[in-house]
Amino acid sequence: MSDKNSENAKLTINNEDLRYSVDKGSIGPDVIDISKLYSDTGKFTYDPGFTSTASCKSTITYIDGEEGVLLYRGYPIEQLAEKGNYLETCYLLLNGELPNQSEYNEFDEIITNHTMVHEQLNRFFTGFRPDAHPMAIMCGVVGALSAFYHDSTDVNDPEQRKIACFRLIAKMPTLAAMAYKHSLGQPTIYPQNNLSYASNFLNMCFGVPTEDKDVNETLSKAMDKILILHADHEQNASTSTVRLAGSSGANPFACIASGIACLWGPAHGGANEACLRMLDEIGSVKNIPEFINKAKDKNDPFRLMGFGHRVYKNYDPRAKVMQKTCHELLDHLGLKNDPKLAIAMELEKIALEDDYFVEKKLYPNVDFYSGIVMKAMGFPMEMFTVLFSVGRTAGWVSQWDEMVEDKSQRIGRPRQLYVGNPGRDYQDIKQR
Repeated sequence: MSDKNSENAKLTINNEDLRYSVDKGSIGPDVIDISKLYSDTGKFTYDPGFTSTASCKSTITYIDGEEGVLLYRGYPIEQLAEKGNYLETCYLLLNGELPNQSEYNEFDEIITNHTMVHEQLNRFFTGFRPDAHPMAIMCGVVGALSAFYHDSTDVNDPEQRKIACFRLIAKMPTLAAMAYKHSLGQPTIYPQNNLSYASNFLNMCFGVPTEDKDVNETLSKAMDKILILHADHEQNASTSTVRLAGSSGANPFACIASGIACLWGPAHGGANEACLRMLDEIGSVKNIPEFINKAKDKNDPFRLMGFGHRVYKNYDPRAKVMQKTCHELLDHLGLKNDPKLAIAMELEKIALEDDYFVEKKLYPNVDFYSGIVMKAMGFPMEMFTVLFSVGRTAGWVSQWDEMVEDKSQRIGRPRQLYVGNPGRDYQDIKQR
């Protein structure tokens, strides 16, 4: 959807003027095409963290951090979360358009029929310690799927790629629930085809064989919104990892496992867990003023987790949806007086009213609210990033599939600025 702009960028090196075309996107910043820079000049660009580098062309997700905008295939995240459901969002990310009723019914049936996992995968879980972090389990088990589903590992076959995408979306909540049950020492609960995607996930996590009770509809809706809000977020660290792994031709299960490993990092998927740890550190509502002052003190290492965002310089649009869901759920469960949640609500009030936070646009982000919601649902902190990975799977497989189909993509190979020893001769060990 991009084309060449009429303008060129001029770069002068050693008194020689070089010109590079400027590519224009459908919305958002234009980009300078420097793909021939090295062949023209023998020089690279230096961009730690790739903060000023576009690694690909994509039609999936768009973010405007200054205006607080997040679009999936052009649709505002607020509309999708309020009016749609997660499976509808999955279909949109994969196919580029929202499904009509018959397309949705067919997709729903396909995903539902793929939720079971091979029975031998149960043996993998018995090999993990009960206190193993569930993200460690997910890294191993998701990667091992390629040993069970050989008929969907050929990345050059569009049909196999499609089946792999379906399987990953369908099986991720099943594996996540199995990891959770393993930590509790409880038996695995098999998926139920009569339940919605979110309800089925909650039932597999919290159901027990000795009881037969319905999944709470309010909790199910809240979980569905969490999954939608985390489904994709442009070229973030884990998505870029999936694309980089996929650029080598690796099978889709290995690629998604690499994304899970990256997501596990505390600077990426662990932010909502860090929020609750911060609430534990604050301890009481009466201690909030002290910690607010610490947050304002440039010389104090304390940071308020869950406020502000690297990309969003305005209000995180996902946080607006999650805020409403959070308050609805707390009211429904009667948890407004929970000590930790009381701290969170007072922090939210201060952040939205205090001149310091308003001026610096340190608004509560989606991690702040999602951590509160997941705790209210009954999930331990170790499961927060796992839930993130369940929702993000739709984005990962969509980005991976788009990368494979992009004829301009080559194996990822960032370059470096070498600052090591320029060269020296080997000496025998006796002479060192």
